[in-house]
Amino acid sequence: MKKLFLILVLICGMTASQAQNTKGTWYVGTSDVVNVAWTDWAVTPTIGFAFTDALVIGGSVSQEDADADLALDFYAKYFWNGMFVHAGMTGLNFDEIELGLGKQFTLRSNVYVDPKLVYNAGSETVNLGIGFGFKF
Repeated sequence: MKKLFLILVLICGMTASQAQNTKGTWYVGTSDVVNVAWTDWAVTPTIGFAFTDALVIGGSVSQEDADADLALDFYAKYFWNGMFVHAGMTGLNFDEIELGLGKQFTLRSNVYVDPKLVYNAGSETVNLGIGFGFKF
């Protein structure tokens, strides 16, 4: 019930604000700070670049635990009508591809939050993700 309420609030909030992207903008932040236990939180640094006003392509570095190898994650976001379509994967593993829909909120001129619902093809789950960072 709690997840359903959060999803409804997210969808309602997605229609209330417009994201502003400009070709040549850099995005630096973190991704997916939800859906983990508080003892397992880790910062996943991300960087992206707006190749057009509608397309941002980027990547991040992640590590599941201290004994695991570092993984390079890649993503693309296509913005349309104030929303974005998200596609991402870990390394070049096409079995773990993610597809999602989200909304980017600009809190100040250079601070953003981007909640999204993401389907992971590998685990066949739908998760709520929230990323945040700076754009310049």
